[in-house]
Amino acid sequence: MTAPSSTTLFNPLIEHAIELAAQWHDGTYRKGRWRDAPFDVPDGAMLRVPVMAHVTAVAMTILRAGWEDAVVAAAFLHDVLEDANQYDHYLRLAHLEQIVGEEVARIVLEVTEEKFDEAGKHRTWRQRKEDYIAGIRTHSIGAAAISLADKQHNLWNINQSLERGIDVYANNTNRRGLSSGPEAQHWFHLSVLEATRGHLDDRLAPMRDGLRYEISRFEVLSGLGGKGFKV
Repeated sequence: MTAPSSTTLFNPLIEHAIELAAQWHDGTYRKGRWRDAPFDVPDGAMLRVPVMAHVTAVAMTILRAGWEDAVVAAAFLHDVLEDANQYDHYLRLAHLEQIVGEEVARIVLEVTEEKFDEAGKHRTWRQRKEDYIAGIRTHSIGAAAISLADKQHNLWNINQSLERGIDVYANNTNRRGLSSGPEAQHWFHLSVLEATRGHLDDRLAPMRDGLRYEISRFEVLSGLGGKGFKV
């Protein structure tokens, strides 16, 4: 068998998605970190986890699960419409379509929470999550895959923090607390898992297993005792 050529392995669409994600999320960070600092920083400096680390982890899960290039590209970009950049600007859908094409932009839109109402006011956490869950049921199978990968990585980070004894719900100088408590977090991740059941694709099975495992860890670490775990 002939080895794949470099032109087969390299994908300009994915490369462009990586570049755009890195530029958009430059200077933005995750809510906190749980690992010990891997190296020393100057006095007064704070070592934080770049958002790019999260989107890369999600995209690598999508790639390893065997999804198409457009879904991998969308995974790298899954937060660019939802999250502001360091200048507090939001990326417009039409602009994203111009950069990476309609297919990738559509998938990104499908995994984007609507943070603001028609009047420009912030919607509640519950409103955003309920609409997001409803969307998983009707949106593309690629969007369902990204949702599973995204929520697994988020919950894995929460669980790692809880195992270290970190209060993930409290704000301090090094961390922004989660927007909702353990019962609500449990409901949301369980609902995401359930909402993907209508999508029939063998590639989703190990992704569901991954999220299911993190939910079971979260139940133990949060003292929920398997409450409501039926899927």
